[in-house]
Amino acid sequence: MKRLWVVVSAVVLGGLFPACTGKFEEYNSDKTGFTNEQQEYDFNKYGIPLQVVQQGIYFNHDWGGGKNWPFQVIQNLNADMFSGYMHSYNPFVAGLSNTVYNLNDGWNGTAWEYTYGYILTEVKKAEDLNREDLPAFYAVTKILKVELMHRITDYYGPIIYTTFGESITGTEPDSQQEAYYAFFADLDEAIRLLQDYAAEDGFAKFDILMHEDKRNYRQWMKFANSLRLRLALRISMADPAKARQEALKAYQSGQGGFLEEENDRVAVSTVGTGYSNPLGEINKAWKEASMNASMESILTGYGDPRISRFFEPATGEGYAGEYRGIRQGTGFNHTKYINHSRLTIKQSTEAVLMTAAEVWFLRAEAALRGWSTEGVESCYRKGVESSFIQWGVGDVAEYLANENTAADYIDTFTPEYNIKARCRVSPRWDATASAEEQLERIITQKWIAMFPEGCEAWAEQRRTGYPRLFPVMINKSEGTIDSEIMIRRLNFPVGIKTSNPTQYDTLCRKLGGPDHGGTRLWWDTGRNF
Repeated sequence: MKRLWVVVSAVVLGGLFPACTGKFEEYNSDKTGFTNEQQEYDFNKYGIPLQVVQQGIYFNHDWGGGKNWPFQVIQNLNADMFSGYMHSYNPFVAGLSNTVYNLNDGWNGTAWEYTYGYILTEVKKAEDLNREDLPAFYAVTKILKVELMHRITDYYGPIIYTTFGESITGTEPDSQQEAYYAFFADLDEAIRLLQDYAAEDGFAKFDILMHEDKRNYRQWMKFANSLRLRLALRISMADPAKARQEALKAYQSGQGGFLEEENDRVAVSTVGTGYSNPLGEINKAWKEASMNASMESILTGYGDPRISRFFEPATGEGYAGEYRGIRQGTGFNHTKYINHSRLTIKQSTEAVLMTAAEVWFLRAEAALRGWSTEGVESCYRKGVESSFIQWGVGDVAEYLANENTAADYIDTFTPEYNIKARCRVSPRWDATASAEEQLERIITQKWIAMFPEGCEAWAEQRRTGYPRLFPVMINKSEGTIDSEIMIRRLNFPVGIKTSNPTQYDTLCRKLGGPDHGGTRLWWDTGRNF
């Protein structure tokens, strides 16, 4: 981490990020870099805040502190690792940090601090500007708000959502259930407003998420429907009736349909937008984003051709040309893994938030649950096919007939770190298998297809238990996190305890458990059927 000292300074001094949510509105005074005259021109004042939001979901915006180290602590050193996707060769804190559940409060509070301190304030600005003047822009704002904030609640649990911006002295947190219900209501409003503008492209000038050929409101409705289905399945065991109701809305909307074609991808563009993929900087410039051992086990065991699109071969002496991953939770305190397989992601790579492949797997699970009449297997196959097209690999037919299973993990340097494969399913569909095994196939392939978006991968792995990841060997959580059950959430920023103890107490009460990494979120029930 090239700028770890910046993180430490910010946490210790508290000057950059006062954790009191009552001060959120103070942070956002003309930080876009545009004069008032420029903002008035050609709808700039309406659309510029939304460009900031689009960059802020997969965080890469600079308010003077740099663009890339915030992402490293917001996502890469937690969700990207906990999902089983990545690990750094760098033994931060002598190997005794998040990797062994000795959770670094200064890292784990950053997603909360940056979202509320910077990005949600831009959402609020866009809502206030567009509510009356530009209903279609207002609808896009609502969709972006849901995409932004469901990631935050899926990190922490209770959040500030429905009351954000109502008071400068403090705001009432929502439970996760209340937040999810509000997400669905916001998607309802967005789709209702966009119905009259479906064929138009009024937002295209500011759109940096949709494919350049599909920057229109119909595509935003597709995104809203797909996002609704994602969230419906997330709460499928916590609130089955509501989950089914929202899924049926997505199917029966009649407006837009789902993301399902090759270029139906929601991703932050790096072409002419000023956006640079922060994961690419961490990977290419800092060399601190490597393959996780769970990824090695599954992709090499399957003989998955996507491995060469995701990762570069290792370069170490004696194993150059092979794919080598790093196991989480060993507590290693050396830099020997520096030549292990790193990601192919560059600074110029678009930052993917949702793909057609993911949505096909959502539809497969929805069909498995009886929420639609679609064929479970056909949706599963389309999910794999869509991912292969996205990454430019084949032969998908051969892969879908593949009965290979995951490979055992053999550590390059330390035999004590070796572990037998955990993943038990192959790519080949088995129509005679139990619903649980079919779900494991669906989620395992969805996990592969969603790479490298660790936030969604970690959420789905927690919800379903799939794919089966390697547990940590060393657990420094002092008994708060079970090694086999694995980490369930991030703790709230520690600064809230002192700066706003009433709000902190409310957050913990609505969490329904202690504020540590072992407490399950509302939707995390520990069962799938």
